[in-house]
Amino acid sequence: MVEKLNVGVVGGSIGGLFIAALLTRDGHQVTLMERSREGLARRGAGLVAQQELLTFLRSVGRSSETRVGVVAHERITLDRAGRVLSRDPTPQMQLSWDHLYDVLRELVPAGSYLLDHAVRAVRSTDVSAEVERVDGERRFFDVVVGADGLGSVTREAVVPDERGNRYVGYVTWRGLIPEHALTGRAADILLGRFAFFTAPGVHMLGYLVPGPSGEVSPGDRRYNWVWYRPLSVNDLADLMRSSGRPVGSLSLAPGDLPEPLLEQLRRDARTELPPEFVAAVEAEPRPFLQAIVDFVPSQMVRHRVALLGDAAVVVRPHTAMGASKAAGDALTLAGLLERLPVVDALQRYQLQRLPVGRSIAQYGQRLGDSLPLTRTRQIR
Repeated sequence: MVEKLNVGVVGGSIGGLFIAALLTRDGHQVTLMERSREGLARRGAGLVAQQELLTFLRSVGRSSETRVGVVAHERITLDRAGRVLSRDPTPQMQLSWDHLYDVLRELVPAGSYLLDHAVRAVRSTDVSAEVERVDGERRFFDVVVGADGLGSVTREAVVPDERGNRYVGYVTWRGLIPEHALTGRAADILLGRFAFFTAPGVHMLGYLVPGPSGEVSPGDRRYNWVWYRPLSVNDLADLMRSSGRPVGSLSLAPGDLPEPLLEQLRRDARTELPPEFVAAVEAEPRPFLQAIVDFVPSQMVRHRVALLGDAAVVVRPHTAMGASKAAGDALTLAGLLERLPVVDALQRYQLQRLPVGRSIAQYGQRLGDSLPLTRTRQIR
């Protein structure tokens, strides 16, 4: 019988919660360290329901959550004037990131989820792994899982020469608004459909997701919009500086964007987007942003440290597979740790999941290359 382990998980978003929930279920001692002070509730938007995510929910006894989604009954493409150019009657279910996060938090004991625990460094040998917090406290574990996303500090322990993300030249602006914020033609066209608009320098999409607590009744749902725009490296740095973000930042949280830049974003929407999407952008008082990056390492494991989710392999959001890939990573790693000695389990995990991550990343790069997003844009 394989021994129960003392496992440290760095990062408390859904990737860290995936593996923490599974290992807790299997009887391992888990300590999850999240750097934020308040937690990550209400920080996300929408998710497309992919198979590995649904498999995870069934494996932790929450199969009922697979039905807490909103189905878009068709996919449509709009032109600049808002006319429907094409229709594809392919239903697709969207989930709520917020609701999924709440479900996962319920699966991890409160005492195992430690807020305000920023990690400075992770180190490992063949027999143990060490986590050093920014306050100098050190803790030792049998295994450490780095699920700390794009800015992972855990990567240093696995691929010290390959930590950097490669910015690909465009960003995604996002908004998440109550569905009743859309009225008239915008509501008639967008609600209940997965809508797209693509033009030189623009790729826009949107769809309904459940409310923050999983509400799926009409009137209680939210509309999630995603606007891809090219942005040069220098302009990205200027945007972060103007928004008060540290040098090298790749994201803006809701509320970070200063009012003058928010008004500029809305003016750009009126210039570039169909009227229905303009209405969606203007209804969002606190849009947020993520720079799109690539990162595919040569390995995901070293000694007793393993990477998971975006800390391991970043996949572009065009794939709609980021959360599902993290769930697949967690399912594989937890299953192997339950059957094999630690070192063997980690090596097998890398052999199984690195090719999967690499394949999805390449797919996302092909999708990105197919979009007209190479034109750089100036911040005015």
